[in-house]
Amino acid sequence: MTTPAEIRRFQFERDTFAFAHELVWKYHFDPVTGAMTTYKSDPPPTYYHRCFVLVRATRLFFDYARFAPELPKIGAPAYEKIIRQIIASNPRKKCPEENRIVIPGFAGLHSFSRAHEQILKANCGAAWESYFLRSHWRMIFKVYGRFQEKMAEKLKRSFQKRSLPLVHLFRFPRITINHGIVLTGFTETESQIEFAAYDPNIPEHPVKLVYEKKLKRFTFAPNIYWGGGVLSAMEIFCDFPY
Repeated sequence: MTTPAEIRRFQFERDTFAFAHELVWKYHFDPVTGAMTTYKSDPPPTYYHRCFVLVRATRLFFDYARFAPELPKIGAPAYEKIIRQIIASNPRKKCPEENRIVIPGFAGLHSFSRAHEQILKANCGAAWESYFLRSHWRMIFKVYGRFQEKMAEKLKRSFQKRSLPLVHLFRFPRITINHGIVLTGFTETESQIEFAAYDPNIPEHPVKLVYEKKLKRFTFAPNIYWGGGVLSAMEIFCDFPY
């Protein structure tokens, strides 16, 4: 597995949110026909429409925070102040190690978010922030294989330029998926590039985004909200052009 050449390497069990980004709709995919049926979640979700908020926050905590389990824990108001400071940071820039913001009493984001779920949900960002991203404009234009070929190479380079590439997954004009994930590493063979990823909808385990070189396309496996298959992928929160 190729991972960023950072002092602190990403660990899924330590550096992801413990809680899930909830779904407004439940999905059922017919394994024979591929047809999708939907129905509203019951009970209704309380934390939703924030997938891009969570992927941005994942990078910000990884880049800007230094967790210090050896230090004593502090009160909720002090943690809230720290969270706001981290979330206000620039996700397109790296933070020097000496400038990281200390979070005492916890070993990583996973344990921190388990203990302070509500404070994090209240301060990581609002639902509208998942819709009004400057990168979303690209979705409305046809995505050709050549663009995806360049994107696959760009994502590989991004592991050197920034800690964790963030990716927008979508289908357009029929929007069967419009979602954000965090890439955490990749392996490459002659025929494909397999990107390991953290999906805020599925926090229990890593997922895979696959680029097929010959066909110049990305595929994403079936899961609880997507029937599987070909989709478009584009890096977001990056500081250089497409």
